Parts: sequence; C-alpha cells; structure tokens
Amino acid sequence: MFKITKSFRKANIPKTIRFTEELDDMLLKIAEKEEISFNELILRCCQYAIDHYEGNADITGAGDGAP
Repeated sequence: MFKITKSFRKANIPKTIRFTEELDDMLLKIAEKEEISFNELILRCCQYAIDHYEGNADITGAGDGAP
C-alpha cells in the first residue's frame, strides 16, 4: 500500500497511455476517493513502481538531467 501525497504538481511532459476499462474504472474510483486527479494517481503509481523496482535496468541517476 502507498500513501497518496500531492507532490507532482510540476508534471509537464504529456504522454499517451491506454488502459483496460476495468483498470480505468478502478483508478478513477481511487482518484475520486482520495480527492486527487487521475494524473496525480498515475504519477504516484509509477513512482511507487520505480521505488520498488528490482529488475536489471540501471535507473540510478535517471531523471536527474545527466546523460
């Protein structure tokens, strides 16, 4: 479980993503109940996945502007 916080206010890179109807419904319900935007919820979910990532990709320093 993760805590919903409102820390992604400066998100400004648009992306297109497709969800199943079932997943979309669940995410919309969560966002509504937590009183956050759908976008905010998706960003939080992504951050949670990255924070708990145990795969083989080296993501240290990713997103800090370094090449």
